[in-house]
Amino acid sequence: MPSQQRQGQGFLLTANSYDRQGRAYIQLWLASNQGPVCLEVSDQQPVFFVLSSELDTVLETVGEHLLKHQSVALNTFQHQPITALYFASIDAHYRAAQNLQQAGLSCFEHDIKLHERFLTERFCYGSMAFAGSQGSNPRYPAWQQAKIKTAQYTPKLSVLSLDIECSEKGQLYSIGLYGEHFQQVLMIGSEQAADTPITWLANEYALLKQLELVIEKLDPDIIIGWNVINFDFRLLVKRAALHGIKLALGRQQGVARWRERSDNEQTGFISIPGRVVVDGIDALKSATYHFDSFSLENVAQQLLKRGKLVDEVHDRMAEINHNFAHNKPQLAAYNLEDCKLVLDIFQHTQILEYLCLRSQLTGLMLDRSGGSVAAFTNVYLPKLHRAGYVAPNLTRDFIADSPGGYVMSSKPGLYNNVLVLDFKSLYPSIIRTFKIDPLGLIEGLASPDNAIEGFRGGVFSRDKHFLPEIINQLWLQRDQAKADHDSARSQAIKILMNSFYGVLGSTGCRFHDPRLASSITMRGHQLMQETADWISEQGHEVIYGDTDSTFVWLNQDLNAEQAKQIGQQLAQGINQYWQHKLASEMQLDSHLEIEFETHFSRFLMPTIRGSETGSKKRYAGLTNDKQLVIKGLETVRSDWTEMAKIFQTGLLERVFSDQDPRQFVLDTVDKLMAGEYDQQLIYRKRLRRKLAEYVKNVPPQVRAARLADEHNQALGKPLQYQNKGSIAYWMTINGPEPLTNRVSQIDYQHYLDKQLQPIADAILPFIDLDFEQITSAQLGLF
Repeated sequence: MPSQQRQGQGFLLTANSYDRQGRAYIQLWLASNQGPVCLEVSDQQPVFFVLSSELDTVLETVGEHLLKHQSVALNTFQHQPITALYFASIDAHYRAAQNLQQAGLSCFEHDIKLHERFLTERFCYGSMAFAGSQGSNPRYPAWQQAKIKTAQYTPKLSVLSLDIECSEKGQLYSIGLYGEHFQQVLMIGSEQAADTPITWLANEYALLKQLELVIEKLDPDIIIGWNVINFDFRLLVKRAALHGIKLALGRQQGVARWRERSDNEQTGFISIPGRVVVDGIDALKSATYHFDSFSLENVAQQLLKRGKLVDEVHDRMAEINHNFAHNKPQLAAYNLEDCKLVLDIFQHTQILEYLCLRSQLTGLMLDRSGGSVAAFTNVYLPKLHRAGYVAPNLTRDFIADSPGGYVMSSKPGLYNNVLVLDFKSLYPSIIRTFKIDPLGLIEGLASPDNAIEGFRGGVFSRDKHFLPEIINQLWLQRDQAKADHDSARSQAIKILMNSFYGVLGSTGCRFHDPRLASSITMRGHQLMQETADWISEQGHEVIYGDTDSTFVWLNQDLNAEQAKQIGQQLAQGINQYWQHKLASEMQLDSHLEIEFETHFSRFLMPTIRGSETGSKKRYAGLTNDKQLVIKGLETVRSDWTEMAKIFQTGLLERVFSDQDPRQFVLDTVDKLMAGEYDQQLIYRKRLRRKLAEYVKNVPPQVRAARLADEHNQALGKPLQYQNKGSIAYWMTINGPEPLTNRVSQIDYQHYLDKQLQPIADAILPFIDLDFEQITSAQLGLF
């Protein structure tokens, strides 16, 4: 059947470029209203750029690898003319760049992949329109000679949650699969009655082949799971290789390929043609979710208020082994519930919607974790080319570093009526206002007479820049998202805008220059300090400042409405001050906006432990609606016990409400010594290195982990803690001992000295009380 010229719209799932018969090809898989679509592009040639002044030497060095070269209307950041070199294949492109680098010759943008350049130069981020000659395959139409352009398209993606169960040695037991209209467990074993839908397979080989068939039939766009890349798929590919199988899980029987990270043998990448594998942990972290533990049990309990049947890893492994041997239907139910938990977390958090919006804003693939530098490059590079420049190469030559955010030395005390004023998106606002931009820096240095002065020698063009307008457009989009109550879009835009400073300050970014980052942070310092001075001139005292927040003590007997009015008046006055100052002194329109955020009726700024100096990034306050807000103190830190958190919260509540806390202190000590808090005395800490790597400094969690594994070994059970992980333990009179096999008495004096007293000593002196004096008579009874 002859091909026909067609067009449509879709959303990018996977992108790849490769050589075929000595020519470079690009393959794009899209989700569309007509189903999955494969776009094939064969008319794009890999390219990089060299200095025109070095062209003769370059041509001699590149030799037969080169297809053609031509002058282009581009320059380096040092205003040197550029020549483009084109190649027939990706391999030739790579070898030529390698030869030039070995010869000490410059080449620019050689590290940009062919498919990435193809997409970004057409401003195709996530969604796109396409046209081309459609092939005859009814299920997966392949479009040859495909052309693409930017478009707005919202995908409806099919999602399948996957989870495997296996022995501690990696032998597969079962594979759970759960989707919107599908649930199934593939299980090794003979048929048994079960409430859970189970497909019974004779052995591991049959299990893997059945997985191929089910994936082909369901044809999901997205496969999700929990640590699904570095555990489930890593193991599936490994077990398949043992049986001589290349897992055909992709569209058109594409093979799933595992690739190790070069810098870490424990993590890697999975690529499946036409399908995206999204790990729940990485996805939530990319959207700035924070949990004490990212275990599935903990996250599910936090978000869904339900979780696994068993959370202790060792017990769970024992139960899995037991059920596989004696109760396979129970194991299948457990397996499927894990799948459902993951899917419900994805739906609850709208995390896929967030990832799709991130892709549409930046061109990052759905499965990309991190990627702030790549996102910036995707958005900025095509604009830079149109301005007549090639991007600089990544360099580590810069020594000068930019300072961090402004943090004022605090004035410790217990206060009434403290206001918090926040600059709204301070760093993006500074970029917009002061035109801070890589291109703007180059143009400003070339024509400094009418440029905007930055810091550390940075000067910025008033009219040649991209980043201020990029942020302006994002700002408008976020305001609209807020108006539409579109939380996923609003969050995606917020994270992107706030990442720009970090990108420009990162030596891992090709646009890094200390003059860029310093002109942001040092301007922030100036704004915060001058704002504090202006507030002081109005008769109020600034007791603390941190990055973009200013804490103002009103030192007056006011009700909530009066305090709010003062806060709003201060915010309005500060905004007017900066508008007038920047217009008159620098001829700039101010995009700075400070907001009155919070009124604390009571507020505590503690001292640094063991010092009279005020602390930083640590405070507590009581809002007008009686909400207790705690920042940086023990209550919100994962390395303190639950008892410490309960004690600190109770103490603050009593102090803020002017109640005498002495009886509460005594009652807490009584309960601690009587053993009533034993379950709240558990430490839970991460092992950040392999157990054997702790040699000189051996912290308590490592000692507890070694005891736990000695116990496991004595019982003939698998070792748990040799390769990082988390450990729960008590501190006993004989040192740290794990939850699983504590034999000694709990050391209550340790918890009194290391948990209760430090918390009390940070609070009680502000009301002229002393922990030791309160407890000394009581402790004499024990």
